Amino acid sequence: MDSLVVIIYLAAMVGFGIWGRFKANDQEDFLVAGRRLGGLLYTGTMSAVVLGGASTIGGVGLGYTSGLSGMWLVFAIGLGIIALSLFFAPRIQRLEIYTVSQMLELRYGKGSRFVSGAIMTAYGLMISTTSTVAYATVFHALFDLSKFWSVLIGGGIVILYSMLGGMWSITLTDFVQFFIQTIGIFLIMLPVVLSKSGGLGQLFSGLPAEHTSPVGIGWQAILGYILIYTLGLLIGQDIWQRVFTARSPGVARWGGFSAGVYCLAYAVAGALIGMAATKIVPGIEVQDDVFVAVVDAAMSPLLGGFVLAAALAAMMSTASGSLMAASTVCRQDIVEPILARKDILPETSTEHPGPDGSSDGGAKSTLVRSLVRETGDEVRDSRIYLVVLGVVTLVLAMIMPSVVEALTVAYNLLVAGLFIPILGGLIFRRGTIVGVMAGMILGAVTTIVIMIVIDIYANEAIYLGLIASLLGYVIGSLVSKPTDPAIMAAWKERLSR
Repeated sequence: MDSLVVIIYLAAMVGFGIWGRFKANDQEDFLVAGRRLGGLLYTGTMSAVVLGGASTIGGVGLGYTSGLSGMWLVFAIGLGIIALSLFFAPRIQRLEIYTVSQMLELRYGKGSRFVSGAIMTAYGLMISTTSTVAYATVFHALFDLSKFWSVLIGGGIVILYSMLGGMWSITLTDFVQFFIQTIGIFLIMLPVVLSKSGGLGQLFSGLPAEHTSPVGIGWQAILGYILIYTLGLLIGQDIWQRVFTARSPGVARWGGFSAGVYCLAYAVAGALIGMAATKIVPGIEVQDDVFVAVVDAAMSPLLGGFVLAAALAAMMSTASGSLMAASTVCRQDIVEPILARKDILPETSTEHPGPDGSSDGGAKSTLVRSLVRETGDEVRDSRIYLVVLGVVTLVLAMIMPSVVEALTVAYNLLVAGLFIPILGGLIFRRGTIVGVMAGMILGAVTTIVIMIVIDIYANEAIYLGLIASLLGYVIGSLVSKPTDPAIMAAWKERLSR
């Protein structure tokens, strides 16, 4: 019965992908859903994209090993969405671009796109990989498939519906997935496992004090989560690409704020489920196995099938969103600019059409539309990039041992390499392209070296990476010429719309 429920769910996702296929008429539709999502759809898709395998499988596993304080990984994600939505999302939405790297080029001028695009592509692939690894564990448990076939079948479905309609397909499936995971986690799994463990009061009284304390893992670990995930959520391409889909700055602000609050509740629910699992399925050695184990032990096949579908919903929505982000950046910020410099691609338009197809003038557009190929079948080309990187994700998922490990690598690289240059572009007028390049390279290299020499989970990787990036950005900016006044004028004019 549980397998049948999941099969029906997967078939429905493909169906919504086909529906989205008919809404994706051009690149604007395919990449950012036509920039016309309202509050309800926006809240659902923003929640779904950030609550993936690490938040669901990993969050429950952390609750199992660390107790209530295991909530901090997902809680930090919620704080990041809230901060982004309240302070930056309205400004980002007004830019009407497709990638974070395009924002850097608009603000600083040419020179940063390849490095920032490479970092963001790697980040998107790793986030998609974490979710692929996570839902492969569910396929393995349900259908007794090997890891190879679990990854191939699950990943194939994600690639298929994402490729069909792009962001429209992803938005429609995300909203359904948001609805399913809300019912599955909050209304079914949480009350069932708490009941099976004897109730909330008995659960808390029967666990050690460090497992019932919200800060049991220690302030250093909590600070590490905030630095990695809260800051990472402020600048991730998968998150910004959702902001670009909002139809107005107000939707971007308040729809995103609602999604952030939802994430905070999801964090607490996951930790409580993990705590209850210590009573129901004690002795599990691999924390990523806790979720499926407690479903099997505590629920009927029908309820278990729905909850596993909810878990798949969380994982697949993040996988599809991150895959879309990686393919968008890879195409527009890495491959096509290289081909354009070699005169393989034709000249691009000098005007940047808005969502309604009208022009917004050449001054602003020279820095944006030069980033995007405007010939041939754009949607077809975007599909090709998505499929190719989807295959790369499947390969990575087959060799990646842990969802939390992959997520840590992704966010360490993202935050250390790009947080300072992006934030500086929004608040520091004196920032220059020299400072951006120095900050990105020093931050990323420092973090990679620390992860290799010490450990992937070493907090020093993010601490020293951010410090190196800050020093490189500030010193590089101050010793170089200020950004061209024409670029700054175009930047200000775009933000003021």
